[in-house]
Amino acid sequence: MGDAVNTAVDEAADGWWAQPAERQAAAVRDGKATAAEIVESHLARIARTGPAVNAITRLLAESARRDAAEVDRRRARGGDPGPLAGVCFTVKESIAVGGVPTTHGAVRLRNLVAEHDAPPVARLRAAGAVPIGHSNMPTLTLAGMHPRSELFGETLNPWDPARTPGGSSGGDGVAVACGMAGLGLGNDAGGSVRVPASFCGVAGLKPTQGRFAADHRTGPDDPPPGAQQIVVDGPLARRVADLRLAFEVLAGADVADPRAVPVPVRGEPLDGPVRVAVVADPGGLGVHPEVRRAVGRAEAALADAGYAVERVEDVPRLAETVEAYGSWLMTEFAQSWAEVAPLLGEGGHRYIEMGMARTARAGLGEYMRLVGLRLSIRRSWAYFLDRYPLVLGPVFTEPPVEPGLESRDEMGHQLVTSAMRLCTATSFAGLPAVAVPTGLAGELPTGVQVIGRPYREDTCLDAAAAVEARLGVLTPLDPRPRRNSSGAGAATS
Repeated sequence: MGDAVNTAVDEAADGWWAQPAERQAAAVRDGKATAAEIVESHLARIARTGPAVNAITRLLAESARRDAAEVDRRRARGGDPGPLAGVCFTVKESIAVGGVPTTHGAVRLRNLVAEHDAPPVARLRAAGAVPIGHSNMPTLTLAGMHPRSELFGETLNPWDPARTPGGSSGGDGVAVACGMAGLGLGNDAGGSVRVPASFCGVAGLKPTQGRFAADHRTGPDDPPPGAQQIVVDGPLARRVADLRLAFEVLAGADVADPRAVPVPVRGEPLDGPVRVAVVADPGGLGVHPEVRRAVGRAEAALADAGYAVERVEDVPRLAETVEAYGSWLMTEFAQSWAEVAPLLGEGGHRYIEMGMARTARAGLGEYMRLVGLRLSIRRSWAYFLDRYPLVLGPVFTEPPVEPGLESRDEMGHQLVTSAMRLCTATSFAGLPAVAVPTGLAGELPTGVQVIGRPYREDTCLDAAAAVEARLGVLTPLDPRPRRNSSGAGAATS
C-alpha cells in the first residue's frame, strides 16, 4: 500500500519541515538546501502549529540558528556536515541541553540550568542535527502517562484532543507528528517512547540497555539501580529510515556513561526466513478489537515481506515480570517519596501512589531476590528469542485513552498499566523494540511493536521498515479540532 494511506499534508508542496529527516540531511549535504533554511522552515511550522498542541515547552530559536550557521560553515569549508545535517530535533524536558534549564516540568526546578549537553544530545549535535526546543512530559515523568506538567500544562494529541498523545515522551511524539521537528529525543522505562509513537502515528525506538550513552541525574548523584538499568533514551521519527539514521548516530560507547558498550549497529545476518512470534494478547488479559486488527495487519505485512510469522500464546513469564517490575521500582520510589511528592504539583502524586498502594514494598532480602529474578527473566527471553528472533505485539492493548485516565481512579490506573504490559515486560528484560504505525482506526492511528534480541535493533528496524512499506506513513499532519468521541471501550478477549 505504501504511502497510499498517507493522510498527511503534501510534503513537496509545503516546505522543508514536511520532508523526511533523511531527505533534509541529504539536501544539506548535497548543497540543495542550507541548514539555516531547514531551521527557518521548522520555526515557521512551530509558530503556526505549536499553540494548538503545546508540545514544545522552550523554543531554542536563536541557538538553533547559530547551530545551523555552523553546519553551513562546516560544509562551505569542505567539511562533512554530518549524517543528520540540519535536521531539527526536540529534547524531552528530562534530558539536558547545555545552557538551558532541564526543568522536568516542575516549578521548583525551573532554574536548573544544564552545564553540558546530555550524551545523546551531544551525539546528535555532532552529527549536524539541531536542537530546536525542549518538549513536554508529565512532571518528573512520575505524574502519569499523559504529558501534563506542573510548569507547562498539557500537550494535546493532534489527531484528537480528547485523547492523550501518550507519554511520558508525549511532547516529542506530538512535535514529530506535526512536523515541528524531524526527530524527537525521549526516554522509555516501560513504554514512554513507544506509547506516544503509537498514539501519535509515528515510529519510536526503545534501544537495548547499554546501547546509547545517557545521563539521567538531576543533581550530583546517579539514580538507584532500577532507574539505572531500565530507563533508556530513544528517538522518535515519522519514518523508520529516519529512526535508523538517529539510531546509528546515537549508538556506541561514551566516556560519559560507563554502561554504554561498543556493539556494531548491524549484527550478523539471520538465517531466513526470519521467524516472528506474534503475540496479539500478551498475558491473555484481553485486547481491544482495533488493536488486534492492527497486529493482524502488521502480521500480514511481515508475511508478505517473507518473514515466517507464527502465532504463539504468550511471551515468557509475563505476569511474573510485570509484578517484579512494579515491586522493584515502587520500592525505590518509596525511599525518597517524601521529598519527591511535593515537587509534583497538585494531583501529580496520584499515579505513583496508586502504584505503591497496589505493590508491597520490598525489604532488603526481597529486593535482592528481585535483582536476581531479573537475570532469570532475561535468560528465559534469551531462550525464547533464540527460537523467534523477533516478536510482534501491541504497544498498548487499548486505543488511545482519555487524558489523565491513569491518575483518575483505581479502575483507570489498572486499565492503563495493564494495557502497556508488553512494554513493561520488555523494558524489564532490557530488550530493544521499535514501534511502527499500522494505519488508522476511524480517525485515530494504530501501531504495533517489533521486539528483538539484545543489541539487534537492526533486525527490529528492518521488520518495522517492512511493515511501513506495506501499510504506509501517517504523518506529518495538522492538529485536528476536538471531536465527539465515544471512548476507548473495554478490552475484549
